[in-house]
Amino acid sequence: MTTQAGGCPFHGNAAIIQTTAAPVRGSGGEEPATVSPDAADYPVADWVDVAALATDPYPTYARLRAESPVAWVPQLNKFLVTTYAGCHTVEQDQELFSANVSGATMTRAIGAQPMLRKDDPEHSVDRAPVNPVLRPKSIKEVWGPVFERNAEAYLQKVAELGPEEADLNRDYAAPVASQNLIDLLGLKDVSVEQVRRWSHDFIAGMGNVLDDQSIWDRCDAATAEADRLLEELIPYYRQNPDASMVSAFANSGLPTANVAANVKLTISGGMNEPQHVVTNMVWALSNHGDQREQVLADPALWASVFDEAVRWQSPIGMYPRETTRETVLGGVRIPAGAGVGVVVASANRDAGHFGASAAEFDINRTKRPHLAFGSGVHLCAGHWAAKTSIGQIAVPMAYERFPGLRVDKRRSESWDGWVFRGLTSLPVTWN
Repeated sequence: MTTQAGGCPFHGNAAIIQTTAAPVRGSGGEEPATVSPDAADYPVADWVDVAALATDPYPTYARLRAESPVAWVPQLNKFLVTTYAGCHTVEQDQELFSANVSGATMTRAIGAQPMLRKDDPEHSVDRAPVNPVLRPKSIKEVWGPVFERNAEAYLQKVAELGPEEADLNRDYAAPVASQNLIDLLGLKDVSVEQVRRWSHDFIAGMGNVLDDQSIWDRCDAATAEADRLLEELIPYYRQNPDASMVSAFANSGLPTANVAANVKLTISGGMNEPQHVVTNMVWALSNHGDQREQVLADPALWASVFDEAVRWQSPIGMYPRETTRETVLGGVRIPAGAGVGVVVASANRDAGHFGASAAEFDINRTKRPHLAFGSGVHLCAGHWAAKTSIGQIAVPMAYERFPGLRVDKRRSESWDGWVFRGLTSLPVTWN
């Protein structure tokens, strides 16, 4: 059971303390913060098994929601917030729950503080240049044809491999997501493999709370490569502007360090999440044949499939915040300076918000807001690009190209992660 208070490092101590719980890899990518003590009691969920989270986090999320929706988890050195109401409250109050968390490994990983680790007004200043690039009209008219070309190119490669060998993650989801990102950013003279490696290395660095030097070495090498490219691209786009994101950043007046940090942030998140949504949608439809037949008969339902897939298997499971002063959330007193994990993957299965069927995949459920793309000022800037490139183009085109597309049960699939979660292998076949 989740216990009350006894072992909590904030409990009953009048002195300022440094928490001593050992952080673990994948705890949200930030170092533990120094916090002020408090005399209040806190639910302590010391039973949380981080290895089990990486294997399948949903049983742990269900227990946390039932026993202690706001709980101190010493293994992670954070308060985890697991209900929709709690996560939504955190997201709506950046003055109290700051994105500028202490000791951010994200900043270490990409060499400067990106917009995701800033609150307004600094956050909005960094984000404003790319908002026009990512608006629905621009995505549809400028980038839609590019996304279709990329999907067609890699569907041909899948066809050449055939229904006995193709892996949807390796052969389609990853390269399509990488090429879409290369084009949207306006990167030049880079390969899909190079950008995929950069993305994976940046993500590894952001989660390197155990300070593994080998991970820093990988991350630093990727950062150096990306910085060398940006040293050429930023002045190029100042002389030759176009519709790409790097061009928008380069001509925004932002300092070069801000531009480079935000481009590397985009490389990190702009590939992993779209890649995982491609495979999640096909996996979900393969395991719900009636709903697959429904959407194939009515393509207007692809938007519902996308929305339900990102709710049900959220590619981003948790992100960190830090309290700027003492507060009470869900009846639990949280000290100033405490690390908070906003577990959106759990919030997106909260029966209190989505009803008794919250844990089920159902494209026909009554539409309710979810947190797969965040909320408030940090709502993902690329969510329209993801909906179009994946939900309206990449996955529907795959089903058009390969009748009977489905998971190949003769070969093994694999999932990994909970802070970032997705299929790392998805063998598929077709008729």
